Amino acid sequence: MTETVDSGHALQGKVRPLTPITAKSRDGEVQRVILIEGSANLAVLVLKLIVALATGSVAVLGDAVHSLTDVANNGVAWVVIRLSAQPPDGQHPYGHRKFETIAVFGLAMLLTVLAFELGMRAIQRDLTEIVHTEWALGLMLCVLAVNTSLATWQARWARRLESDILRADARHTFADVLTTIVVIAGWQAAARGYPWFDVIAALGVAVVILVLAYGLFRRCIPILVDETALDPNSLMEAVFTVSGVVGVRSVRSRAYGSLAAVDIVAVVASDLNTVESHEIATDVERAIRERFPTESVIVHIEPAEAAGYPRRDRED
Repeated sequence: MTETVDSGHALQGKVRPLTPITAKSRDGEVQRVILIEGSANLAVLVLKLIVALATGSVAVLGDAVHSLTDVANNGVAWVVIRLSAQPPDGQHPYGHRKFETIAVFGLAMLLTVLAFELGMRAIQRDLTEIVHTEWALGLMLCVLAVNTSLATWQARWARRLESDILRADARHTFADVLTTIVVIAGWQAAARGYPWFDVIAALGVAVVILVLAYGLFRRCIPILVDETALDPNSLMEAVFTVSGVVGVRSVRSRAYGSLAAVDIVAVVASDLNTVESHEIATDVERAIRERFPTESVIVHIEPAEAAGYPRRDRED
């Protein structure tokens, strides 16, 4: 019985072409980017804390807590990248690449908790006087400049290295830019006699963080639950380009980091010998690898009679 394949795949287009960079050098570059980002986030955290303590703004304090999680996440991400770079072993025969996806999931969870905590803190806070100083405003503008530059730089490296964790961090940093703008606006309005603006700004920060977390969940959950990564019809078209294939019984694919793992059951004439069948399997694997970015391709060969196809003798 031929397996019916659903073409309603959620990850189509999210598995990207290979870039001319080795896995080892890629992981080294990702770690370097994360270390630089962590250093920048630590500097931003210090600046935000100074402003929050000096002005009494809950929005700025919430932004500082946000930066604290950034620093912690950078540390976790650095460790995770080192783990995911390890070669396959007895307990992890398919490698460790999903550690990177798990880290993205963990980041989304932390952002969700942070958003709710920040929202509750803003709602339950007493409306106290908020101070405005020129030097504090200057520090927050410096924070804004640092985050804008960091987000742009990190997004460029994420595209180049095809790294999900860098892409997640780049989106996170871009959200920092937006939240910092909202925080500065709310803080300045509150300092001029409108204290509720600081609360509104803090709630706005919480909403932005929740939206960011939702986007990360949408990206990592399909990978963790092995949702279809590549268009099954396109995979079958590639298989049928190979001479000797008379049918395709099933095609399956799942995301594996930025690549895909593919399983194919191809049908060949029943009177082929083992060597000839193996050659066809090799050609099928090559056809898939040439057309799609894959981590692994497994091809199983079935004789036509066993697969329910009518027997057809070869013409010598």
